[in-house]
Amino acid sequence: MTQSVELLLDPVAEAAVRQEWVGLHSARLPTELRSNADESHRPHITLYAGDTVTAEMDAALDGVVADLVLPLRLGALTLFGPHRERFVLVHAVVPSVELLEVQRRVAAVCRADPTGHFGAGHWTPHVTLARRLPAAVVGDALTVLTSCSAVGQPARVTRCRRWDSVARRTWLLGGH
Repeated sequence: MTQSVELLLDPVAEAAVRQEWVGLHSARLPTELRSNADESHRPHITLYAGDTVTAEMDAALDGVVADLVLPLRLGALTLFGPHRERFVLVHAVVPSVELLEVQRRVAAVCRADPTGHFGAGHWTPHVTLARRLPAAVVGDALTVLTSCSAVGQPARVTRCRRWDSVARRTWLLGGH
């Protein structure tokens, strides 16, 4: 099961992404919007995901993300895939030197595979809008998002959390 380290968007940027989720849902398209989601289900940027994050790693992560202040910008709509004839629709996040350095440090603490998705230089910062998007509706999804797109939305990140999919819980890192 997945253990992850995730950056949380400021309230304005989070609301802009949630509006995109709602737009996709209203068009009956795949979306990250969940009708029965708990409050931990929210837009985020995953810095690392893997099978294990130990208590020692958690303690070290607190130091990496303490006093975190990262200005960001939500970038272009991008597709990952296809995988089994489906795509993941995301906002690319315009990388900054500071963002890349935080991710590199998190990956080092979590012992990410250097050649895997979370290895330094291999990570693609993004915020997920929809998973399992069939190729036949990609154009529809892009059309919907033209009216509510957060492309170019400035964001600020000051909080980082951990997600434990086994315990189904989140908690803030870095003394927040």
